[in-house]
Amino acid sequence: QVQLVESGGGLVQAGGSLRLSCAASERTLSSHAVGWFRQTPGKERGFVAAISVNGGITYYLDSVKGRFTISRDNAKNTVYLQMNSLQPGDTAVYYCAARSTYYSGRYYVNDYEYTYWGQGTQVTVSS
Repeated sequence: QVQLVESGGGLVQAGGSLRLSCAASERTLSSHAVGWFRQTPGKERGFVAAISVNGGITYYLDSVKGRFTISRDNAKNTVYLQMNSLQPGDTAVYYCAARSTYYSGRYYVNDYEYTYWGQGTQVTVSS
């Protein structure tokens, strides 16, 4: 069992930055691919970014490319989502998710492909 805890959300003005963290407790993330998703009221949870086990491959939602960066520090069992140039449309609850995989270069973009989920952290971008 992997327990994930997100942190770093908050209220920021448009154009500002936030860094979200996803920390794993009790189990290592070093053999898990990790993704970030977000959800707004009345909408389905949507993919934002993903990173492979070895951190060498990343993938992003088109609308966040060039603004968001996903990274990981396996020694700290933590995955980050650096969000720059935030826009009101980025307002959502952000969730991290993880799944184990034998393939160090594999990433996943569908929520049903993930096994473990955090509780979410609210990001609000004001205009």
